[in-house]
Amino acid sequence: METKVAVRSGQKPEQPRIYTRSEHNISRDNISKNALKVLYRLKSEGYDAYLVGGCVRDLLLGREPKDFDVATNASPEQVKAAFRNCRLIGRRFRLAHVHFGREIIEVATFRGTAEDVQSSQKTDQNGRLLRDNHYGSIEEDVLRRDFTVNALYYNIKDFSIVDYVGGMDDHKAGVLRLIGDPETRYREDPVRMIRMVRFAVKLGFTINEACERPIFELATLLGNIPAARLQDEALKLFLSGYAVQTFEMLNHYGLFAQLYPVAAKSLQSEVSGFPRLFIAKALENTDKRLAEGKGIAPYFLFSTFLWDAVKEQVDENRAKGIPESIAYQQAASVVIAEQVKSTSFPKHIGTAMRDVWSLQARFDKRSGARPYRLLGHPKFRAAYDFLVLRATTGGAEQELADWWTEFQTATDADKKKMLAQLNNQSPKKRKRRRKPTVKQQKND
Repeated sequence: METKVAVRSGQKPEQPRIYTRSEHNISRDNISKNALKVLYRLKSEGYDAYLVGGCVRDLLLGREPKDFDVATNASPEQVKAAFRNCRLIGRRFRLAHVHFGREIIEVATFRGTAEDVQSSQKTDQNGRLLRDNHYGSIEEDVLRRDFTVNALYYNIKDFSIVDYVGGMDDHKAGVLRLIGDPETRYREDPVRMIRMVRFAVKLGFTINEACERPIFELATLLGNIPAARLQDEALKLFLSGYAVQTFEMLNHYGLFAQLYPVAAKSLQSEVSGFPRLFIAKALENTDKRLAEGKGIAPYFLFSTFLWDAVKEQVDENRAKGIPESIAYQQAASVVIAEQVKSTSFPKHIGTAMRDVWSLQARFDKRSGARPYRLLGHPKFRAAYDFLVLRATTGGAEQELADWWTEFQTATDADKKKMLAQLNNQSPKKRKRRRKPTVKQQKND
C-alpha cells in the first residue's frame, strides 16, 4: 500500500488539478436549491464560493448529502451583510449560518496556515488547537481540512472540481488519507482518529498505512477532549447504520477503551464471549432498526455497553447484604460516575439507563399486582427489549422473556390465567407451627 502523505505540514499545495464539468458526475440537480442560492449570491457579490467537504464527496459517490457546506473568501461579517437570514456562530472557528426554514447552509471563510498567524492560534500542551480565527486563501484553507477526499472544492463559476491534494485519486482508489503529517494532525485534534474510523466504515474505504500507524500510540490523547464532545462523536459513530463494523474497528485501534473504559474493562475479563456477544447483538439490532427507518434511543445502546459492569457491582452490593433495589441504584451511580469522565451524557439519558437496569430484577417477580405495575412503567418497553436481548445472548432465561412477550399482549382474562398457572407451579410454603403459648402449655 502506498504510504506517502498528500501534503507535508508547512508546505504549500501544488497547482490544483481542475476537473471540468465533463470529467465528474456532480449535477446541480442533486445540489440543495438553498445551497445554490448561497453560492450564486456570493458570486454575484464578487466573492469566490465553493461547495466543499462531505457534500462534494457524497455527490461524487452518488449519495444524497446530509448537509451542504460552503467555503468562501468573504469574511463572516461580509457573508452576514449579504444575507438577512444569516447568523454568526462559534468561538474556535467563526462561521456563518444561512437559514432557510429548517435547512441551514454553513458558510466558512477560508482559513489561513501561514507561519505569521501563529499568534492567532491557541494550542494546549499536546498541540491541540483551541482557537483559530485567522482567515486566508483557498490554497491555505485546503491544508486545514482533514482528509484528501474531504478537500475537494466545487466551483460555482464553471461547475468544475478543484483538487489540490489528490483527493480525486484517493476517492477513486477508495483510500482515506490525512492532509499533512498524520501525527501532527492527530495532535491538533485527536477526534480526527475517531473521524478516520467513522468515515472508513461509512464509505467502505481503506485507511492509508501512514495515517493508520500513529493511532495505536496516540489513542490516549482522546483523554484531553471534553467528555461532552466525545459523546457527540459517539452518537455519530454508533447511530450511522454501521455500528457493528465501527465497534470492531474502534477496538482494533484501542479507541473504544478511550470512549468507554468501563465497558472495555468488562470486555477484557469476559467469560464465554459475554459481554462482547451482548454488545455485538445490540449493535446489530441498532443497524437493523436504522435500515428499516425506525428510531433509536441512544440510552438503550449505551446501557448495553455498561450492563456487565453494573451487574458485577450489583452482585458485590448484594453480597454485602444490601437490598436489591438499593443495590441497583448504587451500582448505577458508581458506573455512570466513572463513565461520564470519558464520555458524558445529559441527565435524562442517565436516568433512562438506570430505569432499564433496575427493572431487570423486577421481571422475575411475577406474583400479585407486581406484573401489572411493571407494565405501567414508562420504561417498560425499553426494559423488556433489554430482557429479550439478554435472553437471546444467554444472559437471562428464555422462558422468562417468552412469558413477558405473551403477558403484555394478553387479554385481562388470559393475564389472570397466566398468573394463576405460575402460582400453581410455585412450591407452596409450609406453614410454620406456632409455639404454644404459656397458657396453652398449662392447659396441656
